[in-house]
Amino acid sequence: MLLAGMALLWAAPAHAESADDGGDAAYAALQAEAKKAFEKGVTPFINNYCVECHGNRRSKAGLNLEAALKSPGNTASSRQWKQAVAHVKAYEMPPDDEDKLPTDEERVQFQDWVGKIKFLNPKDPGLFVIRRLSKVEYGNTLHDLLGVDPKVTDVLPDEVVGAGYLNTLSPLQSEQYLAIANAVLEQVLPNGDAAPAEARERLFGPAPVPGADLRAAAREVARSLARKAYRRPPSDPELDVLLGVFDLGRENDLAYPDALRLMLKAVLVSPQFLFITPAVEADPDRKIVPLDDYQLASRLSYFLWATMPDAALSALADSGKLHEPQVLKEQVDRMLQDERSRALFDGFGAQWLGLGDLADKTFDTAKFPQMTAEMRASMVDEARLFFESIVRENQSAVRFVDSDYTFLDGTLAPLYGLEESVTGPEMRKVSLTDANRGGILGMPGVLATTSFPNRTSPVKRGVWVLEQVLGERVPPPPPNVPALEKQNPAEVANLTLRQRTELHQTNTTCANCHKILDPIGFGLENFDAIGRWREQDDTGGAIDAAGELPDGQRFASPRELKAIIAARETDLARNLTEKLLAYALCRQLEGYDEIVVDHLMENIQNDGYRMQTLIREVVTSYPFTHRRIHE
Repeated sequence: MLLAGMALLWAAPAHAESADDGGDAAYAALQAEAKKAFEKGVTPFINNYCVECHGNRRSKAGLNLEAALKSPGNTASSRQWKQAVAHVKAYEMPPDDEDKLPTDEERVQFQDWVGKIKFLNPKDPGLFVIRRLSKVEYGNTLHDLLGVDPKVTDVLPDEVVGAGYLNTLSPLQSEQYLAIANAVLEQVLPNGDAAPAEARERLFGPAPVPGADLRAAAREVARSLARKAYRRPPSDPELDVLLGVFDLGRENDLAYPDALRLMLKAVLVSPQFLFITPAVEADPDRKIVPLDDYQLASRLSYFLWATMPDAALSALADSGKLHEPQVLKEQVDRMLQDERSRALFDGFGAQWLGLGDLADKTFDTAKFPQMTAEMRASMVDEARLFFESIVRENQSAVRFVDSDYTFLDGTLAPLYGLEESVTGPEMRKVSLTDANRGGILGMPGVLATTSFPNRTSPVKRGVWVLEQVLGERVPPPPPNVPALEKQNPAEVANLTLRQRTELHQTNTTCANCHKILDPIGFGLENFDAIGRWREQDDTGGAIDAAGELPDGQRFASPRELKAIIAARETDLARNLTEKLLAYALCRQLEGYDEIVVDHLMENIQNDGYRMQTLIREVVTSYPFTHRRIHE
């Protein structure tokens, strides 16, 4: 029933403004089935086992499932359901000391029923963010527009990319953008007689002939500048604003070129340049509309390149053909082969792997003198080149976990024990014969970011694998759980790190989660805090990398653990799809997005989870190509 309904639902073209009658009817059937499942399974489960502690009278841990029952499909409730499912799945809730406990079958049914709540949401591309360019995007755009060094934006604070841009400007930011605009103009058009004529002509076109209408000429210059800077044709009112700046310059006795220079400054600090804005006003009577081709060009370009659309994308937008699914897919293929696509790693890949803070992460310099700035940079470069190779070679997403190669230089090679065969500063592709290596689970940069400054952390590594690789939600730790460093020294003096960590499992509050987390972390304990192979931990005890997962699968080495995780192909690919879609949309996924991902996964799975297919599916998806006008 669900699969048939989904097939009808997605039969409409990607750029259609609404589903056809068959799609609407199919989705209505899915909603009716979800409502029935909710009433049959979710409501009784919550009332029987949850509301006493997580209801209107008491909302332990901020979880109010009684309120979620009243509006099960909205965004706030969705987060509550995911939190509840994570606790129920881990057997953390209800607590073991409760009089009434659900059976294993009831727990499974509850998870299945909650999974259908997504169909209570209306078809909706989600909140559309008319967003400001990030610091990196702003610098790249200035470079592509005017040829200046992107570092001109260094005065701006760093920003987290992907899951929610600010859409306002503070007075301080406005001053910073003005200062940057002044610095840019000093580079490309210095004030005074020393401004090169060729620079003026490149920006403003040929000088008007004597006797020409300078104001009319300035309007055409404004049109040309704004078309490039705004990434779309400017409207007449927008041109009037720029021409008003030109007029102001002329009224203050500025020469024609200097008045144009002032107009260019106005372009560089305008909302139309700093924000990605639609080309035309949408019909206010419509709730959801397709993105216009110019806005789509910008969304695609900033997604894959973190900069403005190039001439090819702009030409397709001008022709009105960019929104066609096949054209979009062809552009994705072209753009991924361009060197500018390294921005996908810088913006998404590094954030996904947790490498964004590696440069500033503190390490014990006495224990790990190798963690120099050069080593940290090499760690990130290894991850970058590995990520790019999988994307550009259109390999399966599974290869992120299970591969037989990496990229090393002379700085990083000693961590792999390959210092004799890999020397010098150049990063190069290296085949790996040790099956414990290869893929992100055995990559030094990842292992370092999931460690403490002076030791490994099986718990942090276990959480990282579950959340970042498999897409599972791990409940936060309960309060007042002592860190390993605060354990009684006398009691743990003769224990290995694994044995000390396993003490958490003696606490009934902690046991259920740690039974899931710890084995994965223990499976990676042969790698020390900076990713070197070892046979003993810091206490001198032998490493025991064996473990058993909740489903009964056993492993005894990182190699065997990798194989188990790599076998979860659908979970790996779905998690990557969800994270990439959220990054592309610049917001968290919610509501109808889960149904969108269901659909994307059908095509991605059919093509072996290949990365370019995954990216193409994201770009041609309903929320990427449409926007909500109002609630």
